[in-house]
Amino acid sequence: MLNEEERIIESAQRGDVEAFNQLVRLYESRVYNLCYRMLGDAEAAADVAQDTFISAYRNLNRFRGGQFRSWLLRIATNACYDVLRARKRRPATSLDALGTSDDEGRGFDLPDPHEHPDEVALRHELAAAIQHGLAQLPEDQRVVIILSDIQGMAYDEIAAITATSLGTVKSRLSRGRARLRDILRAGELLPAKFRHEDR
Repeated sequence: MLNEEERIIESAQRGDVEAFNQLVRLYESRVYNLCYRMLGDAEAAADVAQDTFISAYRNLNRFRGGQFRSWLLRIATNACYDVLRARKRRPATSLDALGTSDDEGRGFDLPDPHEHPDEVALRHELAAAIQHGLAQLPEDQRVVIILSDIQGMAYDEIAAITATSLGTVKSRLSRGRARLRDILRAGELLPAKFRHEDR
């Protein structure tokens, strides 16, 4: 028996555009956030997220079951890698922009009316520090940290998205976390509240 998502996918595969739009609405926030964390630039993230959905629509008949989310995020991850490779070949735009946070880039971050303004500022400062640190990681470590620690995915799904083994995911995650921790400690980027001073 098909679940609701599987029914929507089947309808989309038969050419139902509204069914595909339901899938877009379901996953647009997750896809955009992955792209933003990978690329560190709101405009580029929006472009790649849009390209991801266009590619998914064109290749929908190649989806043969399994987790649609994993399939979609694998398309997004590969599209991010393409952009990052292109940046390395021709770094025409300022690389200083990488890792910065702006109001656009926070994406889908609606203020909580019960949250104190100081808490909001602290949360944004912490997010900016983490994004800056992520931008300095190798891409293979960056993507597993985003998928695991930011998006909360299981290791087996990350392995499917990144087309690697479970052991590789765990290894990259361990190395990436250690490196990110070192970056955050060394750069004094973390808000004071989150710093652990060595005694």
